[in-house]
Amino acid sequence: MITGLIIGTAFIAVYVGLQRSPEPRHLPIAVVGEKLTSTARAGFGDAVAVTPVSNAEAGDALVRNGDAVAVLDAAAPGTLTLDYAGASGLSESGAARQLVAGLARQAGVRVQENDIVPLATYDSRGLSAFYVVFGVTLSSFVLAQGLTAATAKVRLRHRLYAMGGFAVAIGVVAATVAGPVYGSLTAPFPLLALALILLSAASAFTTKALGAWLGPAGIALAVLTLTTIGNATSGATIGVDLLPGWAQEISAKLPPGAAVRAVNNFGYFNGSHTLAPLAVLATWFLGGLGLVLLRQRIAQRRTLIAKVGQ
Repeated sequence: MITGLIIGTAFIAVYVGLQRSPEPRHLPIAVVGEKLTSTARAGFGDAVAVTPVSNAEAGDALVRNGDAVAVLDAAAPGTLTLDYAGASGLSESGAARQLVAGLARQAGVRVQENDIVPLATYDSRGLSAFYVVFGVTLSSFVLAQGLTAATAKVRLRHRLYAMGGFAVAIGVVAATVAGPVYGSLTAPFPLLALALILLSAASAFTTKALGAWLGPAGIALAVLTLTTIGNATSGATIGVDLLPGWAQEISAKLPPGAAVRAVNNFGYFNGSHTLAPLAVLATWFLGGLGLVLLRQRIAQRRTLIAKVGQ
């Protein structure tokens, strides 16, 4: 009862709390020209991290590679041109558009907007990555929890084989449904499947390790870390640059946040910056596997010592 209350309270507190009043903090926007850059820095303050660029083409390149949410230019008199990435998420692109609209009102000019990296046709709200990542994480956790409870009946190697095989199966199935079947995620199928396979392995083996070392408390910790905090701070529902400082710090370091970055970067931003999130997922997987094997070895050594002592 206590564990359930803690998990339920944490789930509601984190998800609802992050939705209350998200505000941009260092939202990356490229700005063309020294004069407009100075104006933008003064007008946006800490809400925006302004990156000066020499021309709109350079700014567009940053946007297409995921290094900026938008690029702002004042090429035409009386008009600010905003090229933005809708694929950055409705919260981040919406924040950029709102901030630029405010700056334009102060200057008495109009804004011309262009979505140069739009969301997929069948992902109009940009939430498909969240649901896919949440589903893979949750199913992998449930499997690991069940196998942890079956320790006395199922050999360790068979439990490890089951989690590894399940990771491949759920990764391929999820990538197939969200990719070719529904067309909601635009990442190339092999890369999308790879990211989801690693996510499943990271979630399952981490849960198994925590359960092996901490028992029921470890399973509860896995729920809080992976399915609750990890998914809430992943950046899929609320953009990373609109999260509070503590959430920004941990977002990319947890498996769900790493998976969301890999899926979106493969799908929308030319595959840029994908090595880091894949490395995070692999680290959680290998770390969990290592801890499970270490726990088994310690248990076997204790059993052997006890037999020798008898």
